Amino acid sequence: ANKFTSLTWSFCLFMLQGKGLFAKRSIKKGETIFIERPLVSAQFLWNTLYKYKACEYCLRALETAEGNARRLSGIPGLSLPHPELCRVRPEQHQACPQCQVMYCSSECRQAAADQYHQALCLGPSEEDPDHPINKLKDAWRSMHYPPETSSIMLMAKMVAMVKQAKDKAHLQKLFTHFCSRTANEEEEIAHKLLGEQFRGQLALLHSLFTEALYDDRLGRWFVPEGFRSLFALVGTNGQGIGTSSLSQWVHACDALELPAQQREHLDSFIDQLYKDIEKETGDFLNCEGSGLFLLQSSCNHSCIPNAEVSFPDNNFLLHLSALCDINQGEEICISYLDCCQRDRSRHSRHKILRENYLFVCSCPKCVSQMDELDVTSEEEEEEEGVAEGETEGDEMEDEMTDV
Repeated sequence: ANKFTSLTWSFCLFMLQGKGLFAKRSIKKGETIFIERPLVSAQFLWNTLYKYKACEYCLRALETAEGNARRLSGIPGLSLPHPELCRVRPEQHQACPQCQVMYCSSECRQAAADQYHQALCLGPSEEDPDHPINKLKDAWRSMHYPPETSSIMLMAKMVAMVKQAKDKAHLQKLFTHFCSRTANEEEEIAHKLLGEQFRGQLALLHSLFTEALYDDRLGRWFVPEGFRSLFALVGTNGQGIGTSSLSQWVHACDALELPAQQREHLDSFIDQLYKDIEKETGDFLNCEGSGLFLLQSSCNHSCIPNAEVSFPDNNFLLHLSALCDINQGEEICISYLDCCQRDRSRHSRHKILRENYLFVCSCPKCVSQMDELDVTSEEEEEEEGVAEGETEGDEMEDEMTDV
């Protein structure tokens, strides 16, 4: 359940100040500010295709730590020490009896069926490439290559949830709490995936989305502008979710109290395992997806955040924790940028935030760097150099690679 006891959930007019969360009392560094479950979540489609097995409902990793390590390292006979530390329980896993998608428990299977899965279950057509929902998934994958940051299935689940909801008006009202602007007129910023270069791709997605999911009661989501707003909603509000049974096992190993020699041996084993995984798989380690979180979406951005999001329970439960002491009345801010992006120049940070989140950042860090020249970071200059170096013969179609 959401925890509101230490917070004031303050909604302001988005046009003026956006939404914001403010501390109702002093919060200590490291303290969990709240734990929240998403209104809706979905595993990324490429992540699924690459055999990253997650519960269809809560995104909990379904592979044991040992099975996960074997697949990622490419070492089929690998054995992990302390296997008792793995928390995955395969004997509790359940499949949908119609389409065979997997859940980590009977509770998750029932929750999915109650909330949305009845409207999305493909039954024996789960592997049929001509089924309208599979055609929609395939179109998304062909336009949005990894690393993914959103999924068309978030939108599909939103439609399915409303279809199955007893109080449809209430659920639709909850979705209106999320920003769904396609542009910021004051700053003359348009979302980067809603520009002219993607018009054809969006039209195809809109057509397939309508064919697969149309419902008269949700007509406003199926007209072109409504679809664009829905697309912007998941693009600007979707919070990435990462789960990993192997990572959870490693953290449990770190917490063990061991004699020095055993500790050194275990740490050396884990270090070598990660080297093997990096060589075989690279950085693509987790079961990954995204979700819409009502409370977390109210947090404004700062390039020097005082709180951060994590998923320590190996499922979709979001923990927001304080990075430093937060005083009563102080705004609680997260960063919409990852650690590497936050280290880039002010100009580079602004470019990412403008294109993806439709605002110009005025956090203390950005204000303090206002006098810097408007030049991009070295990383961005290298990327631009590669783009400029492409020959005219490389006429590749624009791809939706980052929502």
